[in-house]
Amino acid sequence: MILASRNKGKAGEFERLLGRALDVRPLPSGVRLPEEKGRTFAENARLKAEAVFAALGGKEAVLADDSGLEVSALGGRPGVLSARFAGESATDEENVRKLLEELGGRTDREARFVCALCLLVPDERAAGKGAYRSIEVQGSSDGAVTTTARGTGGFGYDPVFRPVGWGVTLAEADAGRKDSVSHRGAAARALLDRLVGEEEAEDGT
Repeated sequence: MILASRNKGKAGEFERLLGRALDVRPLPSGVRLPEEKGRTFAENARLKAEAVFAALGGKEAVLADDSGLEVSALGGRPGVLSARFAGESATDEENVRKLLEELGGRTDREARFVCALCLLVPDERAAGKGAYRSIEVQGSSDGAVTTTARGTGGFGYDPVFRPVGWGVTLAEADAGRKDSVSHRGAAARALLDRLVGEEEAEDGT
């Protein structure tokens, strides 16, 4: 399946999380991603999946994700604007800096990472060109925003996100430990469970 993302960090994580069960391939260079206009992570994931699926002629499975950080004290922001919290072309470091500035000396630093996945699979049984089956799942990870950035692993807000029960940030953990609790790891496991369930259901009919 084609991953509808040009984020190298996400691509690496999905290869780890899904690579043993699925053939995850990069987005072809000539395919453009749509503007993320959705109000929710699920809406944006669906927008990207549908755009890439159509661009590829409806012949290949496409997986799209949309994810971000929701901070309680900021009313759920940055949310769907996580990747561009500090501006349209903001770097990870600029987004993290803006987040820490907005939180300032607040004691309420509860937050959660959310990941929505949308998988479109060509449906040869359905009438009409470009027909597909859609599988949508979501995963989340609860934690808190630290007062300073720590660690060099991961990407995005990983250096300032400490999962519940942890003494370190996601950026300080190794890949396996991060995947075990991350929002993307939870969403990937939910997707694999759905695919296995559908396959078992088809085998039983």
